[in-house]
Amino acid sequence: MNPLDLIPISPRFPNWFTTSHFIMAGLLVIFAVAHSGLAALRPWGEAKIGARLYRVFFALVSLPLAIGMILYFFNHRYDGLQLWQLQDVPGIKAVVWGLSAISFFFLYPATFNLLEIAAIQKPEVHLYETGIIRITRHPQFIGQIIWCFAHSLWLGTSFMMVASAGLILHHWFGIWHGDRRLASRYGQSFTSLKSRTSVIPFLAIIQGQQTLDWMEFLRPSYLGVMVFIGLLWWAHPSLIPAVSNLGW
Repeated sequence: MNPLDLIPISPRFPNWFTTSHFIMAGLLVIFAVAHSGLAALRPWGEAKIGARLYRVFFALVSLPLAIGMILYFFNHRYDGLQLWQLQDVPGIKAVVWGLSAISFFFLYPATFNLLEIAAIQKPEVHLYETGIIRITRHPQFIGQIIWCFAHSLWLGTSFMMVASAGLILHHWFGIWHGDRRLASRYGQSFTSLKSRTSVIPFLAIIQGQQTLDWMEFLRPSYLGVMVFIGLLWWAHPSLIPAVSNLGW
């Protein structure tokens, strides 16, 4: 048993509102501050220690926080009040898996250079207007909404609502934060790109500002996402029990 579960809940909160709700919210805040804070400090950090070393430092801070948060989510996803139960509805599992697969194509868009992410090449800040950026200028925000919606359908718990709210709010902040940093770096070039793209999926295409070029999606990164989805599907039945043994 987690010792924090022994902490009594204030009489102002119902019994189902367990401490795990607060811990999850706290983990989300810590990750958001670290991740967005280091992104904001990137120009200063790269000037001090170089782009590659700062990318490594960024990963060494962000990845452990993200992994810890994911593990805690896995082990407490059914905490709190069961708001709805749809797991026995025919076809719901296929819907959840389908939406989750789609979300990964937005969460991990292939507009990014994998060699730069791994700091093999010097990490740069780019203005992208190809591939999934034609669909939405902030694919990670859209992907997070889709992922949260899918998992909320499946789990239906108050804990999931807390996790979803925190994740979506962080990515919503990321829209403002990311646009602000790109505007500061690129000025009018970004302003022009912003006028030709949209956060709302497919809106720029409907307005005639963008035209999809499916050949732009033939990139190794998208193949990597497909392999990741396949591995996740294969490992999922044994992944959850393995994580539950960690006691976190």
